Amino acid sequence: MVIVVMGVSGAGKTTIGLRLAAALGARFVDADDFHPPESRAKMAAGVPLDDADRAPWLHTLSAEIDGWLHHEGAVVLACSALRAVHRAALRRDPSHVVFVYLQITPAVARARLLARRDHYFKADLLESQLATLEEPDDAVTVDADQPVEAIVADIVAGL
Repeated sequence: MVIVVMGVSGAGKTTIGLRLAAALGARFVDADDFHPPESRAKMAAGVPLDDADRAPWLHTLSAEIDGWLHHEGAVVLACSALRAVHRAALRRDPSHVVFVYLQITPAVARARLLARRDHYFKADLLESQLATLEEPDDAVTVDADQPVEAIVADIVAGL
């Protein structure tokens, strides 16, 4: 099983993903680690990624998911997966790939991003992610404005 924890930057994908993986005895993977250096540099410069930038990243993640489904136990993947087409590319086996949408208010996401240090994704890129986001209708949706423990409990209950 692959559980994709998705949402805009600042929603808590990494924090929640790590805690969820620990709760489930699963491996945690951060999709940000698969961005090529050019994409990281672009975001660090305050330039949002477009689908052309995301295509090789999504291709790599899809191949990784295929491998995890065939050779690993449960994996929790923190990944923005903002558009339906991105999620379709990652949904390699619908019966074994589940999406968890961390739904967050823009104000809370912005506050979290402003509090982060030493991360290439800056708060001024949030608007581009909110504009790109196509909220899923086929995901476990949780309120990401609440405390971490409550979010993880809601996810576990919804799986």
